[in-house]
Amino acid sequence: MVEWTVAGLRPVAAPSLVPEACPIDLAHLSRMTMNDRELEREVLALFDRQMGMIMERIESATPPVAAAAAHTLKGSASGIGAWQVVAAAAAVENAAKGRALSDWPERIAGLNQAVRQARCGISEILDTE
Repeated sequence: MVEWTVAGLRPVAAPSLVPEACPIDLAHLSRMTMNDRELEREVLALFDRQMGMIMERIESATPPVAAAAAHTLKGSASGIGAWQVVAAAAAVENAAKGRALSDWPERIAGLNQAVRQARCGISEILDTE
């Protein structure tokens, strides 16, 4: 990215396209809940509980069952803007469907990490309001 100055053009760092501070896309969540803050809080609390239940299932399931659970998690995460969870759940789902089980532990670990970050972000959001 460049910036125009009196002296001419100078390079500047472009802002990140994906905010790294919060694992929940708050603008997306706000659109999905029609700016209703109480609904946002309720949806976040429900999603937080759902992530816990689904991760328990994924960690102890066979790959086909884990793929179905990851698909459910992916859909819920996309509804609130938890994009890292969406990507990690898709990776688990695709690995199971494609029978690429050699990297299965890494896919599950990646999903666990994304879920932990999302849960921390949700906790911060719910605690600050």
